[in-house]
Amino acid sequence: MKKYGVTAIGELLIDFTQNGISEQGNALFEANPGGAPCNVLSIISKLGDKTAFIGKVGKDSFGKQLKSALEEVGIDATYLYMDEEVHTTLALVHTFADGDRDFSFYRNPGADMMLTEDEIPEDLIKDTKIFHFGTLSMTHEGVRNATKKALDIAKKSGCIISFDPNLRPPLWDSLDNAKEQVLYGLQFCDILKISDNEIQWLTGEEDYTDGVKWILERYQIPLILVSMGKEGSRAYYNDTMVEVAPFLQKNTIETTGAGDTFGGCVLHYVLAHGLENLTEDNLTEMLRFANAAAALITTRKGALRVMPSEEEIKELLKK
Repeated sequence: MKKYGVTAIGELLIDFTQNGISEQGNALFEANPGGAPCNVLSIISKLGDKTAFIGKVGKDSFGKQLKSALEEVGIDATYLYMDEEVHTTLALVHTFADGDRDFSFYRNPGADMMLTEDEIPEDLIKDTKIFHFGTLSMTHEGVRNATKKALDIAKKSGCIISFDPNLRPPLWDSLDNAKEQVLYGLQFCDILKISDNEIQWLTGEEDYTDGVKWILERYQIPLILVSMGKEGSRAYYNDTMVEVAPFLQKNTIETTGAGDTFGGCVLHYVLAHGLENLTEDNLTEMLRFANAAAALITTRKGALRVMPSEEEIKELLKK
C-alpha cells in the first residue's frame, strides 16, 4: 500500500483577488493562497485522502503564509522549499461581471521557477498512487527539467499520472513552446483534464469530441475530462462519452479554482474506484460530484483554504 493518495508538483503562489472598492474608488485586493496543483490537493485532502506537494516559494512573508496554508488544509509540505533569493510568485486576478477572470503574473523570476532536479524527492513519488502536474512548472528550463525527472520517476513507479495543462499564455515565451510542452505531458498521462478553450487551441478542432479524437489518435489516455464552464463537463473513457450539466449558482462570485476543484474530485473518485472497468453510471456519478464541488467554490473568494466539504457537496446534489 502506498502512503499518499496524490502528490503534485508545480506552482504555489499568492492570488490577489478583487474584494471590494476603497473609499477612494480603488479596487481592493485580498492575498489568497493559490496555484492550481495545490488547489487540486486541497479538495482531495478535504475529502479525506493523504496528499503531498513538491514546489518552491520565497523565504518571505508570502512564502510563510503559503506554507501555513498548506499545513492548515492537511497537505504534506515537507518538500515545499523556500528560496533565499527569489520572491514568492504573485498573480493579480481581475474578475469580470460574469465571474470569468484575467491574470497578471509577477514571475520574472518567481520562486516556483527555481525548483531543481536535485530537489525532486524520489521516495515520496514512489510512495504515491496518483502523481499530478500541469504546465506552469514547464515554462522555464530548470523547473521543466525537475518536472520531467519527477514524471520519469512516477512512470517507473507505476503511479497513475494526472495532467491538467492549465494554459496561461502570458507566462510563455511563445505558444508554440507551450504546445510542445503540453504534447510532452500527454505522453505520460493516464488522466487528462482539459478545458474547452484549451482543447480547441491544442487540436484546432472546434468540436470537443473531434478534439478528443485528435488526442487519442496520438496518445493512449484512458480517461479524458473536458471542463466546459457554464456548459458542464464531459468524460471520455474507452468508447463512452458522458456529459453532465453544471450546477449553476445564483451567488457565484468568481470562477477561480473551479476547474481545479473539479479535477481534484475526479482524482478522489479514481482513488476510490480505480481506472479499470468504469461504467457509464460511474462516470456520471463522478462528474455530478465534481460539477457540484466546482459550483460551490465559485461562491467563495479564493479556493485553496475554502474548499467545500463532502457534506456540502452531497447537500447540493440532493437539491
